[in-house]
Amino acid sequence: MSGEEKTKAHTEQAKGKVKETVGRATGNERMTAEGRADQAKGDARQAKESAKDVFRH
Repeated sequence: MSGEEKTKAHTEQAKGKVKETVGRATGNERMTAEGRADQAKGDARQAKESAKDVFRH
C-alpha cells in the first residue's frame, strides 16, 4: 500500500506542477493556485509516507 500512496503523491505533485505552469502561461490565477494546492497535497502525502517508512525500519 505504501508504494501506491507514494505513486499518488508523485502524481499529485506532477499534476499540480502542470496546472501551475499552464495557469501562469495563460494568466489564469485560479489554475495557478489550484496547481500549488495539488502540489502541496502531494508533498503532504509524501511526507506522511516517509514518516511511516521511518517507523517501519
